[in-house]
Amino acid sequence: METIEKNQMQTAIMDSELSEQIKAATKDSHVRAENTELMLSYQRGRVSLQQYQLLLCSLYKIYEALEEALDTNASHDAVAPIYFPQELSRLESIGKDLEYFYGRSWREKMMISAAALRYAQRLREVGRDHPEYLVAHAYTRYLGDLSGGQVLGRITQKSLGLKSGEGLSFFSFPAVSSPNLFKQLYRSRMNSIELTEEQRSGVLQEAVTAFELNIQVFNELQDSLSCVSDTENEMRQRHTQHKQSTTAADDKVCEALQSSSSLVPRFLRTLLGVFVVLAVGVVYAF
Repeated sequence: METIEKNQMQTAIMDSELSEQIKAATKDSHVRAENTELMLSYQRGRVSLQQYQLLLCSLYKIYEALEEALDTNASHDAVAPIYFPQELSRLESIGKDLEYFYGRSWREKMMISAAALRYAQRLREVGRDHPEYLVAHAYTRYLGDLSGGQVLGRITQKSLGLKSGEGLSFFSFPAVSSPNLFKQLYRSRMNSIELTEEQRSGVLQEAVTAFELNIQVFNELQDSLSCVSDTENEMRQRHTQHKQSTTAADDKVCEALQSSSSLVPRFLRTLLGVFVVLAVGVVYAF
């Protein structure tokens, strides 16, 4: 029974338009992406500056590879209908945001996750070997930015207190007056692309791959932030324990000095005081 239902669903997918096919093929992956810890933090309005900065760094490398591949294949039959560089290109916008947070030397300060580098590498491979697969990546990224990205932009602005809008260029599409109308245009252009059955199947699989690559980026960013947080907590705990042990040692030494003050001649007490100072210095040195 399950096999019959699965075959029926696959048939329905293959009979529908490409945009609907991608939506159906990536339904489960879409849910998983929305439920990553990083995206849940966004949905709850708990976005840290470090989270956003690291995300921008990863997005820069991803869009660098995507837009390079789209530019190279702009005249390809499968790419030309959905090639909207003036309306959609994100690379320059992300660069402005990174400069706002890191300064003019932002390129030297970027921290790129391994997952983002794998994503970029896959985009270059697709651009070289299967340009038609770029349809899946462009659809996944750009239409996602025009849809949920607008909500995430408002959350980011509120969470980080970016009242002037600086640092939020990534979420802005000044050449798109109506996101909803533009998305309709984009889908109609995408649905007009002629693909063989084999190519169409490859595009659908690549759309799933695109979501998986995004999920890996989100998870790796969250893991790296968790590691930093754990390290900071451990260092704070060690510092507290160190202060407590040092204070206890100082108290014991002082008690020893006080109890011996009536028994030890003045010059010996002075000498002992010098040793105490040296001992305390060694404790702080470690």
